[in-house]
Amino acid sequence: MFGPTDSRMGTPRTVMDRLDIRDLPPSQRHNAFDELDAGEELVIVNDNDPQPLFYEFRAERDAFDEAGYAVERRGPEAFVVTLPKK
Repeated sequence: MFGPTDSRMGTPRTVMDRLDIRDLPPSQRHNAFDELDAGEELVIVNDNDPQPLFYEFRAERDAFDEAGYAVERRGPEAFVVTLPKK
């Protein structure tokens, strides 16, 4: 496991619409997180294991709330990832 799986515990958060990043170029994938206000979550759909994304956000984004991070596998090529912003 790469982090807590229940982002609903603790502080209530605002969730923006789900963003399917499978067809976006890598340079555009993380811009949506930076535009969030504190307390909001970005929910994305990705086609590969999001573990590297968790470590990248933890290392590079001070506003990433790793305690609220959640991931759900929806199939062999579909992962739904919640990236909360503190």
